Amino acid sequence: MTVNLEVSEGVGTVRLDRPPMNALDIATQDRLRELAEEASRREDVRAVVLYGGEKVFAAGADIKEMQAMDHTAMVLRSRGLQEAFTAVARIPKPVVAAVTGYALGGGCELALCADYRIAGENAKLGQPEVLLGLIPGAGGTQRLSRLVGPSRAKDLIFTGRMVKAEEALSIGLVDRVVPAAEVYQQAHAWAAALAKGPALALRAAKECVDAGLEADIETGLAIERNWFAGLFATEDRERGMRSFVEEGPGKAEFR
Repeated sequence: MTVNLEVSEGVGTVRLDRPPMNALDIATQDRLRELAEEASRREDVRAVVLYGGEKVFAAGADIKEMQAMDHTAMVLRSRGLQEAFTAVARIPKPVVAAVTGYALGGGCELALCADYRIAGENAKLGQPEVLLGLIPGAGGTQRLSRLVGPSRAKDLIFTGRMVKAEEALSIGLVDRVVPAAEVYQQAHAWAAALAKGPALALRAAKECVDAGLEADIETGLAIERNWFAGLFATEDRERGMRSFVEEGPGKAEFR
């Protein structure tokens, strides 16, 4: 398989495995969607790590495969391409991208689908589609601009240039830079810590932020209000408040 799902400590690692560069061909895209949906359903998966291995995250689409496609073929395929990435973005659990080496084109777009990005010092990210006479087609024009702002997104998309880890950190494209050998370990630790948290509250927080960004503030506040009140019906809320009153903050064990 070109993508695999491995679970430990409540963390599901979605691992790209298509040597040498994890090019995202159609089969890999479809498999990515399947595993994103599986990770969303499984109760033993409480948080997710996206990982491409020690040397490369994903160098982009399979250009040879795309070269053989005409306009009609891409019209038929483009929705499936976007839906594969959207399935990752909509995993209702904390998702962290562990980025080593190249994360270009579709690889960068996949990292953008995560809630948090930890990059190795050797990471290089970018949207080079313009160099092929194209634009990003898996969400890059939308998610990148929402993350780093429209002017910085346009700079990267217009020029197709790659940014190294430190510049990516400075513009908000990644959230933490660590030695390359520690990327997966730190990403897994981030996910494992959240996997112990209140699953419904984390789901609510993610949905409120993501859905709220797509709406006006009044709609966003309504989404937040409904989730906030709804969480009062959960066992985790009872457990968390009781622990706070009896033992102090930060000691609750959630189920």
